[in-house]
Amino acid sequence: MNSSSIVVAAYDQPHQFEPLLPQRELDGLVERTRTVLEKAYRLQHSVAPGTCESLKRLVRGMNSYYSNRIEGQSTHPQNIERALRADFSEVPDVAQRQRLALAHIEAEQALERTLAESGGGEGRALQSGFLLEAHAALYRRLEAPDRTTEDGRVIAPGQLRLEDVSVGRHQPPAAASLPAFLARMDEVYPRIKGLDGLLFGIAAAHHRAAWVHPFGDGNGRACRLQTHCALLPTSAGLWSVNRGLARQRDKYDVMLANADRARQGDLDGRGNLGEKMLRQWCEFFIDVADDQVTFMTGMLRLDALRERIATLMLVRSESSQFENYSREATLALHHVLVAGPVSRGDFCKMTGMAERSARRVLAQLLKDRLLVSDNPKGAVSFNFSLDALNVLLPNLYPEAATTNNEP
Repeated sequence: MNSSSIVVAAYDQPHQFEPLLPQRELDGLVERTRTVLEKAYRLQHSVAPGTCESLKRLVRGMNSYYSNRIEGQSTHPQNIERALRADFSEVPDVAQRQRLALAHIEAEQALERTLAESGGGEGRALQSGFLLEAHAALYRRLEAPDRTTEDGRVIAPGQLRLEDVSVGRHQPPAAASLPAFLARMDEVYPRIKGLDGLLFGIAAAHHRAAWVHPFGDGNGRACRLQTHCALLPTSAGLWSVNRGLARQRDKYDVMLANADRARQGDLDGRGNLGEKMLRQWCEFFIDVADDQVTFMTGMLRLDALRERIATLMLVRSESSQFENYSREATLALHHVLVAGPVSRGDFCKMTGMAERSARRVLAQLLKDRLLVSDNPKGAVSFNFSLDALNVLLPNLYPEAATTNNEP
């Protein structure tokens, strides 16, 4: 969400961005919300602990990729994996995007820890102070050259903008009035009670935060980090709303812009901004969440995962491109996925293979990152490696299976 300097701002009073929540025709929003929450909580309780941890690692990378893709600054998923291993491209532009992706992943983890340590949930995440924390968590992880805009401005982590700006056709509030607008948001969004208003409250907060445009740059990324954290009690980190928004990027932009509009007549609410378009934005957001949790539920059925692991092991065991794969390791690999970490010795025993053969298979699975470990002799955990996703979780992260043409 780029901006350019102007002389005069149109908005300087918080009443000018009312309503902050849809006020009428709420039954449909509540019904949709209940459907999504039921699916999301059912998914949380049906996913095995071992699957949860490996999936959360994958979703963090996806969140980074798709949020940066929305801003037109993504790098290939394989390059994100390389960045996690401190392996950066020698091409400056690619390396810069890798550092941005890594900063996003680390910021998301830090913000999740902040919420967990504070005992906060959606209310804490929807505070304007948390939005500032999200911006700071991302940009303080980048050196000044990596947070310098095309027009030469250096983004200050977590600092409210000091100048008036325009964003396309939208003119955000005057810089001097930003604290008043954020204070008004704090009177509404962190105080949402009950589950019925949860998703459309998060959606409305996402839009109004973007509308206020509190930072000189990085508003979209900060808003999506805040939204991810507000959704965390619902999503448990098992699905990515960023994926859904990026897959409908044009509609995402249009729906946000539509909700910027002024009230259209007496039947469009009582605030300065239109209620109808805000409600439509909320409907769109809830539909995106529904689509993502429904898709992930289908992907994570344990019987289907077992079959896809068996397919992967069969294909690789019969391919000359892969070494040391055996169908006999299928059940052991599925056990680690479902039950969580096991010792290396136990994994080898579960294959039923001779010890030397089993250890060769184990070493290969670790090399190919289908298994991961914290240390050279430690227990092994399942990992959704990028090069196996097209088989294990088809269509979840299709960009990971494409050819990486970036140096």
